[in-house]
Amino acid sequence: MSDLVTGADGRPRCRWGASTPEYERYHDDEWGKPEREADALYERLCLEAFQSGLSWLTILRKRETFRAAFDGFDPEKVATYGEADIERLLGDAGIVRNRAKIEATIHNARAVADLPMPLNELLWSFAPAPRPARLGSLAEIAATTAESKAMAKDLKKRGFRFVGPTTSYALMQSMGMVDDHLAGCHVPP
Repeated sequence: MSDLVTGADGRPRCRWGASTPEYERYHDDEWGKPEREADALYERLCLEAFQSGLSWLTILRKRETFRAAFDGFDPEKVATYGEADIERLLGDAGIVRNRAKIEATIHNARAVADLPMPLNELLWSFAPAPRPARLGSLAEIAATTAESKAMAKDLKKRGFRFVGPTTSYALMQSMGMVDDHLAGCHVPP
């Protein structure tokens, strides 16, 4: 089976990006495209944490409800959440109702507020050198890298939760810090 497939629109894309309409939109319009806006990066950090142990498709399908439940992932608002908000979120069937992940989202908003620099500057400081060419197969894509390990270590030191090296690498992919689209994929580098 090829790691590139031709979609119904005739464009070649990474195999996973053609498996559902939600994945196709995410693959084509967001994944691997550089994002530098701090609140958008806080959202991605949170969603990657919620995804831990689950399918990314589950998170994509619940994304709008997550946004509504967490005040658009505005870290200043989320940082003010208390026990009543946690209980409200635990009762919201439209999101992943995991207490540890909900509490981490709130805690991470507070950690964002304590940063000596904007979140986007901190995260982008871990950007690896660009690859000379795209990879040829999904098997070549790493789960962690030296940079994702360094990012995870630094974020944990700053009090962030649910930010291990694998989650950090997934964040790097989603925010476009690394381009893991395959050679031949229609999404421009």
